[in-house]
Amino acid sequence: MQIKMLSIAAAVALALAGTAQAQTTTRTDTAKPAETRADHKVDRKAKKADEDRIEADAKAAKAKCGNMKGNEKDICQAEAKANEKIAKAELEQKYEPSERHARKVEEVKAEGKYEVAKEQCESKKDGASACKKEAKADYDKAKADLKAKHAKADAKPDSTASTGATRDVNRNGK
Repeated sequence: MQIKMLSIAAAVALALAGTAQAQTTTRTDTAKPAETRADHKVDRKAKKADEDRIEADAKAAKAKCGNMKGNEKDICQAEAKANEKIAKAELEQKYEPSERHARKVEEVKAEGKYEVAKEQCESKKDGASACKKEAKADYDKAKADLKAKHAKADAKPDSTASTGATRDVNRNGK
């Protein structure tokens, strides 16, 4: 009876030892995803550092505008704000490249150019209204160009047009 118990105990011990060995082997294999996570953290840290740099640049540009007066100050602030928005949009495109982010960069650039142009128009005594209309027309044209450019990329062929024509032929029975 004792020999049977010893045999069973030895078999259980060997079975558990094999399971423990398999678990330790599996854990060493999971080190690779941890490295991937570490790379992701580096990207997040680099992105955060770039965001901080952009904000510091924007603060410095706005501080530079502090000495100015009147419309010159407004133009300077508009340029600083536009440059900050553009830099943030480009940062998103850099770390998360996609068609959507690329389009956003182009849109933000057009908006920034328009905002600066509006401020520059205010400094003109004669023709300020015409200048603003021209700036708005340029902005609208830029938006339309972007829309057309991205509509081509987003367009999907319409397969129902050809099937609709064959249905008409088949309905006529010939």
